[in-house]
Amino acid sequence: MSSCDNDDDPAPVAPNTITKAVVDNNDFSTLEAAVLRANLATTLDDNTKAYTVFAPDNAAFTTAGITDVNTIPVADLSNILLYHTLGSKVVAADVPAGPNAKVTTASGDSVFITKNAAGIFVNGIKVKTGDVSATNGVIHVLENVLIPPSGNIVVTAQANPQFSYLVAAVVRASTGTTNVASVLSSGGPFTVFAPTNDAFIAAGFPTIASINAADPNTLAGILTYHVVAGRVFSSNLSEGAQPTTVNGGKVTVTLAGGAKVKGNANATASNIVRTNIMARNGVVHVIDRVLLP
Repeated sequence: MSSCDNDDDPAPVAPNTITKAVVDNNDFSTLEAAVLRANLATTLDDNTKAYTVFAPDNAAFTTAGITDVNTIPVADLSNILLYHTLGSKVVAADVPAGPNAKVTTASGDSVFITKNAAGIFVNGIKVKTGDVSATNGVIHVLENVLIPPSGNIVVTAQANPQFSYLVAAVVRASTGTTNVASVLSSGGPFTVFAPTNDAFIAAGFPTIASINAADPNTLAGILTYHVVAGRVFSSNLSEGAQPTTVNGGKVTVTLAGGAKVKGNANATASNIVRTNIMARNGVVHVIDRVLLP
């Protein structure tokens, strides 16, 4: 009889930790590979701790252009994953409203969280599914990957080859009466609508040499027209908004048909082609036209 009683007892249930939740979900296969490569599986399997993970699914990694986590150095990958992790459990109801509430992550860097009628956003990136429960915390599924800041706005631009004309313009402008490089390296925070190289070419600067030949004060006036005080993530943009730029002018934001920003003297609005690039002193959005005051 005793033997029969033992057979009828339910088998122990394995804890549904964050690691197990990731492993068991096919939509997290890229995240699983990243967690394993970064040697964080044991950490996120620890039931004596509590975590919140803002988890990019497979589609989010694809959107971010990350198709093979094995190409990312382990230390960098670990830093990226810890940037998605908080050292306590925070369910959706307890997420700070913000806007852009500063929250320190397990990597030591900060993310900026907003909760409003449109949802929950981290660095402007939307939480597509919240409150995926685990025994040692909670998972909130993100639409994109959070990339930690690597430096200030100037350093961030220097690291991106599509901004080589912009960097040249900042350097040239800084030889005039306004040290634009110093402004963009300061504490801020700032939001920069950053024109690509093709945008500068279309605006009449066919080469970097043509930028270096331009009047530095004219360039400074144009460049500071692309800068807004504060962190304005894509989730903070609203239809018809006219934020004041650092040079005192205004630009106009529209959202219908895709996010755009228009300068006062532009005949056509610029498309915002990439958003929410983090810098330590602000955020950068990539645009395809130079804004003209």
